[in-house]
Amino acid sequence: MEDQINAAMLILRVALGGVMLAHGIKHARGRVKTSNWFGSIGFRQPLLQWFFSTATEIGVGVLLIAGALTSLAAAGLIGVMTVAFWTVHRFAGFWVTARPDEGWEYVFILTVAAFALVILGPGEISVDGALDITSTFNGWIGAALGVGGIAVAFVQMAIFWRPSEAADSS
Repeated sequence: MEDQINAAMLILRVALGGVMLAHGIKHARGRVKTSNWFGSIGFRQPLLQWFFSTATEIGVGVLLIAGALTSLAAAGLIGVMTVAFWTVHRFAGFWVTARPDEGWEYVFILTVAAFALVILGPGEISVDGALDITSTFNGWIGAALGVGGIAVAFVQMAIFWRPSEAADSS
């Protein structure tokens, strides 16, 4: 059974990491478009938001795929998804197919999967496994890291997100 669990954790990490890496690369290639979008939804310093979101998504993606500092990377994913949920997706309802905006089912599933990862750990087929630190940041510590990702997201929004300013400039 342990082999199946390790394989499942590898699949989960690669899937989550691949999604985050793809988003980060997309944002890296679309600096102006993504920065403008951040400004349009009420973020101050949209170029700074572009830089940090892109760097976080790429970094989280690479770390998850490799299984390196997995719980910290998954907490980063939770933070990114919290910002996405709170600033964009929550207004459209549950369904991702809602238009003109997308609902929150997608960010919800990514967040839940990342929480499972911080609690269970990366599995043995990982850099963390090779370093024998697979259980260092999982369990309750991992859950606390996941909650920390949410807290960091709300601090970021408290400092940088002013949706009323975006509405006023429209």
